[in-house]
Amino acid sequence: MEIFFAFNLLKKVSREVLLAIILVSLAGSLNAQENGWVKLFNGKDLSGWIQRGGTAKYTVENGIITGTTVPDSPNSFLCTEKNYGDFILELELFVDTSMNSGIQFRSLSLPEYQNGRVHGYQMEVDPAKRAWSGGIYDEGRRGWLYTLESNPEGKKAFKNNQWNKYRIEAIGNSIKTWINGIPTANIIDNVTPSGFIALQVHSVDAAKPWKVGTQVKWKNIRIMTSNLEANRKKDKTQIVQINHIPNTLTSFENEQGWKLLFDGVSTKGWRGAYKEKFPENGWEVKDGVLSVLSAEGKESTNGGDIVTVDEYGDFELSFEFKITEGANSGVKYYVTEKENNQGSAIGLEYQILDDVRHPDAKLGRDGNRTLSSLYDLIPAANKRPNPIGQWNTGRVVSKNNHVEHWLNGFKVLEYERGSKEFRDIVANSKYKVWPNFGEAPKGRILLQDHGDMVFFRSIKIRTF
Repeated sequence: MEIFFAFNLLKKVSREVLLAIILVSLAGSLNAQENGWVKLFNGKDLSGWIQRGGTAKYTVENGIITGTTVPDSPNSFLCTEKNYGDFILELELFVDTSMNSGIQFRSLSLPEYQNGRVHGYQMEVDPAKRAWSGGIYDEGRRGWLYTLESNPEGKKAFKNNQWNKYRIEAIGNSIKTWINGIPTANIIDNVTPSGFIALQVHSVDAAKPWKVGTQVKWKNIRIMTSNLEANRKKDKTQIVQINHIPNTLTSFENEQGWKLLFDGVSTKGWRGAYKEKFPENGWEVKDGVLSVLSAEGKESTNGGDIVTVDEYGDFELSFEFKITEGANSGVKYYVTEKENNQGSAIGLEYQILDDVRHPDAKLGRDGNRTLSSLYDLIPAANKRPNPIGQWNTGRVVSKNNHVEHWLNGFKVLEYERGSKEFRDIVANSKYKVWPNFGEAPKGRILLQDHGDMVFFRSIKIRTF
C-alpha cells in the first residue's frame, strides 16, 4: 500500500514539473514574440548573426552588442543569417559622436558582385554636424537615395550622447524611417526586395588614428514580419517622398502636382527646338530611356535640341541622366526660342558633362562649365556625381526668381534671377549679347543635343 501511494505521488509530481516546464517554455516563446515582434538579438550572444566585410570587433555584454573600430579594415557588418523582405524593424543605438555607422536592410553579399561586397539599403547613423541620421543610403551601389536636406525637422530627431530609437518600415516598394518617433526618410524603390539586416561599424580613416577603438552599441533589436499594414506608423505630417522607380508617379506625387514630361515609351509632349515636330533622327526611345545619339560631339547637327511643348514659370524639375565617357549635354530652362540663333537654343543651363574627360570643364571661369553648374555663369560646389555609366539625379527649383541646382540629393548652387549680382555675372559671360538673358517669366524645358550619347529618364515637373 505504501509503495502504491508513493508511486502515485511521484506521477503527480512529475506531471506538475512537466507542466511547469511547458509554462516556462511558453512564457519564453511569448516573450520572444510579444504582439507579433520577434527578437533578433537574444541579449546573451551572437547566435543568428554572421560577420561580413571588415574585421571590427563585435562583443556582447549586459544585453548590448558593441561594435569597436579597428585599424586597416574596410566597413564591417554584423549580419542576420536570415533574409527579410517585408518587415518593420526597431532597435536602439548609442554611437560615439566621432563615428559614422548605419543599419543595413534588404542587403546582399554575392560572390559575383565585387567579391562579396555587402551592398543594399542603409538607414544612416550620422552624429556629425550634417545631421543626416535616418537618411537612406545605398551602400556599395547607388549612393544617397534620401538625404535629409529636404527634411529639416528630421535632422533634429537624432540626439548625440544618448540612446536613439530607430524604426524601419520596408513594405513592398515603400521604405520609411523614423528616429525617436520623428519621420526621417520616405522612398519608393524596387531594386532589392529582400536581404539580410546588418549592423555596420564604419572603416577608420588612416589619417585619423584617434578614431581607432571608438564604439557603436545596439540593443532591443526586434522585427515584425506579419500583419504589417495594421502596424504601419501613422504620422500627423507627411515628409517629402522620393520615388526611384523610373518613369512613374506615386499617389503622393500626384497629390503634390507632379507630372511626367517623359512617359518612358514615346516623345509625347516634346518637339524639336525651332521646329514643329520631334526630330526624325538623333534621338531614341528604348527600354524606358530617352537617348540623344552620338554625332561625334557636333552640337545640334544631328537631331538637334528638343523642347517641351508647354511653357513653365515657377517650377520644380527632376530628372535622371547617365553620361558616356567624354560626353557633353545639358538641361535648359526658361527657353523662349525668340533668339532664332544657330546651334543650341538659348536658355539657363544645368550643365551635364564628363568633368574628367571633356575639355569644356577647364574653360569658362572658376569651373562654371562643369557638371551641374549654371553653365558659363555659376560653378557648382559640394557635388557628388556617380561614376560614368551610373544614373544621376538632377533637380532644378525655381520659385519667385530664386533658383537652386541639386545633384544626387546635394544642393550645389543657388541664385536670384534678375538680381544685380546675376546681371553682373551675365555681363561677363557668353550670354551678354542676349538682352534680359534668363529673365523671361516663363519658358520651355530643353534637352540638349551636343553630339554625345547621353541618356535621360524619370523627367518630371510640378509648378508652384
